[in-house]
Amino acid sequence: MAFEPPQRLVRALGETAPAGDDWLARLSAAAERAVARRELTVERVQVPGGRSSLVVLVRRADGTPAVLKLAPPRARPQSERAALAHWGGLGAVQLLESEAEDGALLLERLHPDVSVRSLPEAKALLEAAGTLRRLWVAPPAGHVFETVAERTGRQAAAMRAGAGTDPEAAPLVEAALAARAELLAAPPEQLLLHGTFRQSKVLSGERMPWLAVGPDPVVGESAFDLARLVRDRVEDLIAASSGPSTTRRRIKRLAESLEVDQERLRGWTLFRAVESGVRARRVGREKDAELLLEFASWL
Repeated sequence: MAFEPPQRLVRALGETAPAGDDWLARLSAAAERAVARRELTVERVQVPGGRSSLVVLVRRADGTPAVLKLAPPRARPQSERAALAHWGGLGAVQLLESEAEDGALLLERLHPDVSVRSLPEAKALLEAAGTLRRLWVAPPAGHVFETVAERTGRQAAAMRAGAGTDPEAAPLVEAALAARAELLAAPPEQLLLHGTFRQSKVLSGERMPWLAVGPDPVVGESAFDLARLVRDRVEDLIAASSGPSTTRRRIKRLAESLEVDQERLRGWTLFRAVESGVRARRVGREKDAELLLEFASWL
């Protein structure tokens, strides 16, 4: 069968693909080979799917439902594999094969259309935070995961370049970079983090009620991971007159419930929001950029 990539994936990869990259053009053939190699039966491609990978709902030879995930090398699928193997299904989707020469991931099937985001906001935050807590473990000895300092260093360089041509964002960029420098001066811990955690990354499962999917793992302090969760449903926060006060309460509640320093959480929330806003503006997603930069201004 033809594996047509969802438009959401095509648009997202089009924003970030380096010149000459032909991964999307080769994707259908790669998916066919991955399916044949594992003797899988294809049900359907998940739509709208994610922004960095093709997700295919399949069944194994014994009829067990599973998910086949294919991502370009720049999405670091081998890093995701290593993290999922280390978590061993505790708080995260279960990896169903230890190694794969083609880089594809065969994963436990969850309920792809039922995420924590479907719950009322207060309940969603509670369940998401509880899932995230289970993922914060010591990284394996001799790990090769990227660190928070390394990842944010790359991001900081792009932010500085963007600020030079964006006077509106420049003060926020300066504040975010200052916060990063202060936070990295004395990190309290080095844990394995999900890296891109938010409500939509927590799906309903059979083995456990809620399990995390789609990590972009990184090693660093827990406040960095939690910071992305603070701005979940940012469009609702911006639309409400109480948005700034709700955000402050959310930071306080999440910090207290997960025993994270409140000021460090605020600092990383600022950095990550500004970084995302500057990046959105760079690729032409102006509406997203405005939302994120306004949110960052509250911090």
